[in-house]
Amino acid sequence: MNTNTPLRMEYTVHFETKTKGRKTLQQGEKPQPVGHVPRVARVLALAHHFDALIEQGAVKDYADIARLAQMSRARVTQIMALKFLAPDIQERITLLPPSHGTDVISEKQLRRIAMMSDWQQQQEAFAQSGIN
Repeated sequence: MNTNTPLRMEYTVHFETKTKGRKTLQQGEKPQPVGHVPRVARVLALAHHFDALIEQGAVKDYADIARLAQMSRARVTQIMALKFLAPDIQERITLLPPSHGTDVISEKQLRRIAMMSDWQQQQEAFAQSGIN
């Protein structure tokens, strides 16, 4: 081997931000963000879980749930209101893709839709919200 030949090494690296803004150099490609389950889907799942607890007799009523979950009774009622959504709307909410920022629909918008007594009206209002 000739000692005058330059040695060249190539690496793929990226910067990773740590606590307090400190950056470190990491080897390899930067991982793609995974996203998170939309909040409305998580809250809807929680409503179904609370409903199952009541059906199983693990808790007596919303007041028991509120006490055990350390929530107000009003918040438990808000969560449980999502159970009044039409079944196909609930299904579409659970199938929402992972989000990388602001969710496509808010819980407050869904609660307004859930208060409509007719499922056809709910479906029309849900379609107007812009969810495909």
